[in-house]
Amino acid sequence: MAPAEGPGAKKGILDRLDSGEVVIGDGSFLLTLEKRGFVKAGLWTPEAVVEHPNAVRQLHMEFLRAGADVLQTFTFSATEDNLESKWEDVNEAACDLAREVADRGDALVAGGICETSLYKYHKDEARIKNIFRLQLEVFARKNVDFLIAEYFEHMEEAVWAVEVLKEVGKPVAATMCIGPEGDMHGVTPGECAVKLVQAGANIVGVNCRFGPWTSLQTMKLMKEGLRATGLQAHLMVQSLGFHTPDCGKGGFVDLPEYPFGLEPRVATRWDIQKYAREAYNLGIRYIGGCCGFEPYHIRAIAEELAPERGFFPPASEKHGSWGSGLTMHTKPWIRARARREYWENLHPASGRPFCPSLSKPDV
Repeated sequence: MAPAEGPGAKKGILDRLDSGEVVIGDGSFLLTLEKRGFVKAGLWTPEAVVEHPNAVRQLHMEFLRAGADVLQTFTFSATEDNLESKWEDVNEAACDLAREVADRGDALVAGGICETSLYKYHKDEARIKNIFRLQLEVFARKNVDFLIAEYFEHMEEAVWAVEVLKEVGKPVAATMCIGPEGDMHGVTPGECAVKLVQAGANIVGVNCRFGPWTSLQTMKLMKEGLRATGLQAHLMVQSLGFHTPDCGKGGFVDLPEYPFGLEPRVATRWDIQKYAREAYNLGIRYIGGCCGFEPYHIRAIAEELAPERGFFPPASEKHGSWGSGLTMHTKPWIRARARREYWENLHPASGRPFCPSLSKPDV
């Protein structure tokens, strides 16, 4: 990546991580915009950047205000094989929207690619790499700050993605959508991390498919794998905003509630503060979210790690730390909740007396 220039230039992603800064990612776009009526479930393609740019822009702005240091382009599955002739317009519009909002703060723009719909049917490396390369050409032309290969369930395809993204000389992050059992071919998390770093990834980790605690278990295994081989890379985690202790190898897509009945599993802001602290204690410095992560979840990360970062996000102006705003409530029993101990130790009720606490995955 070209060096930053001028007094207003932003520090790059590796400069931030190398100096020990906490980098906060953004959150959910696909599931959040589907709920709002701008994305259709199924292929989960991001035509909204062209059809409803204000909706995408607003969500970017909410994540920025909540404390996000990185805004990912809304380009998940925005490939030629999924969008045919519209793929280039979608990628360009996504880059422009992310840049417009990022430049309102100190945020970076990350161009994102994900697994293809082709790999499961054939393993044509040249064809799949060409799909990645077409997206990369748009990201290079739009001069995104760095690149992310995310949501890969097969280590081999993730390695191909990293190899392509390295071609333009920008920093590369790579995240697998795997749990502690590893990828779909039994490659362990530790082995996945090693292969990604050997392919050239500067940042490795996991995103999506699993909730906070399962994702952190997987990150521990990735960290151990890198340590055992003497390799080094920055660590990154962007879990689901849902609790998934009952998921199998495939993660939440195998749950009967996916994708339209997941609301009872939504993590609270206090759950996410614990997630942020545990991730930080594990040595992870790039911490964000994926499906189910609303702006208030990103704010929770920023608030939990405010002592390390030295500041609170703008959205905290409307949120008292650990419920402190409740001291103004007229009811004394609610005023009594304005303390950290109360929210840290809360075991929230589901409100669903006839529902089981866990599900049996379909696969």
